[in-house]
Amino acid sequence: MYDVTTTPPAALPSRTEHALATIKEGILSGRLAAGQPLVEAEIATELAMSKTPVREALKTLEMSGLVVVRPYVGVRVRELTQEDAVAIYETRLLLEPEATRRSVLRGMDTAAARAALERAARATEPAQRSLANRAFHAALWGASGNTILIGMLEGLRDQTALAAVTTWARQPSWGDEAQEHERILDAAEAGDADLAADLTRRHIAGFLDRLRQGGATD
Repeated sequence: MYDVTTTPPAALPSRTEHALATIKEGILSGRLAAGQPLVEAEIATELAMSKTPVREALKTLEMSGLVVVRPYVGVRVRELTQEDAVAIYETRLLLEPEATRRSVLRGMDTAAARAALERAARATEPAQRSLANRAFHAALWGASGNTILIGMLEGLRDQTALAAVTTWARQPSWGDEAQEHERILDAAEAGDADLAADLTRRHIAGFLDRLRQGGATD
């Protein structure tokens, strides 16, 4: 049985989006465990919908790196290894500071980033906090003006959230990270692009160092 939250589909723009949000929340909350099979028919029954929107949601989750699809085996929640998490954060370290610098130089509107930090502070569940943190970072790099760079970082977004909640279970550290986020945002709001980029670089590099030592979160 899938322990997923069955908010009425009508509350969301489409049944596919409802299935996507529900399965994603289940994965990031840990209710759908790493390696757990995801059976279309069972999920569709739980969510009171046909298999088609569930199938589309699972395809999206495969593209974002949260599930894996194996021929003749089916769909399973991705099992994220430490090596996977290190690779994700190494890639972020290469791309995200420069994207943040470009966004600030372009005079980005920081309201969305501020709102995301406030959601993260109010969050009571790791999944909610991780998704709010991802929205914070996306608000910072999303105005960089480089569609290729944005696309690459968007492709890492859900995988980063999965890495965060996986490692939070071992070593909760979101309090320190919230302070780092606040300093990054202060620099962005002041229009200091180089400082915002440097703080972002140190923020991600600090996580990466802790991850290599066996546990950390962003």
